[in-house]
Amino acid sequence: MEQQNFSLTSEYIELIKLLKLLNLVESGADAKIVVEEGLVKCNNEVEFRKRKKLRTGDVVVFQNSTITIS
Repeated sequence: MEQQNFSLTSEYIELIKLLKLLNLVESGADAKIVVEEGLVKCNNEVEFRKRKKLRTGDVVVFQNSTITIS
């Protein structure tokens, strides 16, 4: 499992934007699909909200990546 840290430059980042920014998906449309299909976990719970606001301390798991928001 790959561990990554993502440092916020604002109050929050939306889930689909994070997936795209870190190149975990090829496009914004792909990001929406993987969230809709329940393939992304946020703080150990399956997350279906595409625009979930991720803040400091949140942990996102997708495929083989664990991203900690700081």
